[in-house]
Amino acid sequence: MKNAFFVCALLVFSFINSGKAQTRSLFNFRNFDGWHIDVPAMDNNPAAKSPFILRNGLLVSLADPQGHIITDSVYENYRLEVEYRFAGKPGNCGVLVHVSTPRVLYQMFPKAIEAQLMHKNAGDFWCIGEDISVPDMEKRRGPKKDWGTTEGKERRIVNLTNHSEKPVGEWNTMRVECVGNAIKVWVNGDLVNNGFNCTASKGQIALQAEGSEVEFRKVAFTPIRVLSE
Repeated sequence: MKNAFFVCALLVFSFINSGKAQTRSLFNFRNFDGWHIDVPAMDNNPAAKSPFILRNGLLVSLADPQGHIITDSVYENYRLEVEYRFAGKPGNCGVLVHVSTPRVLYQMFPKAIEAQLMHKNAGDFWCIGEDISVPDMEKRRGPKKDWGTTEGKERRIVNLTNHSEKPVGEWNTMRVECVGNAIKVWVNGDLVNNGFNCTASKGQIALQAEGSEVEFRKVAFTPIRVLSE
């Protein structure tokens, strides 16, 4: 009887800790519960409209005024899967992980590591008050003397591919995995960045309003212990 109970408990534990059992949406697509909006232009202008809206069951970043929608909670050791597309003219946007101090860069961007969604640059890392390393660092970031995480420094780390995005108007999938001080990013199944020695290992998660209108239909979160190969 004890053995049967042990086997049953083990099966339940394995199911609960499987990726499918634990995956959940961070956004309910009905309201903004669990998130808050930080848009500097809205601080002292009661007439300013939020760049984040719900439309036809989607979360939409209208791009202007610029800012971020940020989770209330802090996360670590996870897989984040985001499905997005440019609704019209393609441009800029981003997924931010390890978010902490608000507005540390240009009085708008929170301290974070950004996984770029910008059209034709999806998967670039941008260092915003936090830093990260990759193989072939000088080739992908420029001369070491120019590196940094603040205004005027070389904060961009170019992605590994130029052909992973789908045509404009089609849905793309970005997967970001964060475990300890490592971050890996995939776009439509292609590994596009692989960073280590990140200066943060946990934080909030944010989506940007910056450049072009973007629709999101999935923001899925899965706790993980190791990075995918």
